[in-house]
Amino acid sequence: MSDIPITKIIQIEEPKLFKFHAARWNGKNQPLDIYVRDKNEWFRWNTWKNTKNEFSRKYIFSLIDFYPENNIWLFGGIYEVIKRDDTPNNYSYEIKELDEYSSYVGRLKIELEKPSRGRAFYLEHYLNKMLVSEILKKPYSGELFPGYENINHDFKILAPIIKNENSDWKGALKNIKGVYVIIDKLNGKKYIGSAYGDSGIWSRWRCYIETSHGWNNELTKLIKKEGPNYAIDNFRLSLLEYHPMKVDDKVIIERESFWKEVFLSRGSFGYNKN
Repeated sequence: MSDIPITKIIQIEEPKLFKFHAARWNGKNQPLDIYVRDKNEWFRWNTWKNTKNEFSRKYIFSLIDFYPENNIWLFGGIYEVIKRDDTPNNYSYEIKELDEYSSYVGRLKIELEKPSRGRAFYLEHYLNKMLVSEILKKPYSGELFPGYENINHDFKILAPIIKNENSDWKGALKNIKGVYVIIDKLNGKKYIGSAYGDSGIWSRWRCYIETSHGWNNELTKLIKKEGPNYAIDNFRLSLLEYHPMKVDDKVIIERESFWKEVFLSRGSFGYNKN
């Protein structure tokens, strides 16, 4: 099948009226994660002004670096710049999204070799190089379930997956028991936990996302002191082992104790108290 240029779908008569926003890692966040987590926050990404007036044209053609795949971008919308404020390093652009192609936002994946460093480019230099990679049935809502052995995800990645109840993740995790580890990336401490009884891994992890601490004593103290954003910014979750629901709870509890010994998580190296 021959390549399909993006101009077959998105028809722009005057590309010189547009700046191409190549939204990518800013040193702290991936815009793809921002888009999945909070659409309003993604909108604000397009209003950010650093020391230069990068969005100096009438329109912004915005693409999100789809970092799971090389040289693939997710269509992030077309915006009209209504007003520009001179304040640097602030949300200084007032914009509005154009409705004409809004149905493709989060669905249209575009193949384009990554531009040089920077985030704002003249669209006419790139538009004819953009090819259609695929069109998703629904707006992208997070990573597909990677398999039990490959779960090693930050809370900020898991949060929208769990809140949106992504069916592949929920289907895989709701009917299994298991042992997991929460890693504090700031200090390296670990918390070993488990899910057993009638509560599967999905239900247990949802509690962590909703509360930031899962009602564990030491984590509750930490979040009370540092605030709920501490978990989003610093916690990572990995599944150590999983079992069918028919396995006796005693087995799960014994395995949890085993992993606590492995990681020395009951002492100064972790957040477990027993």
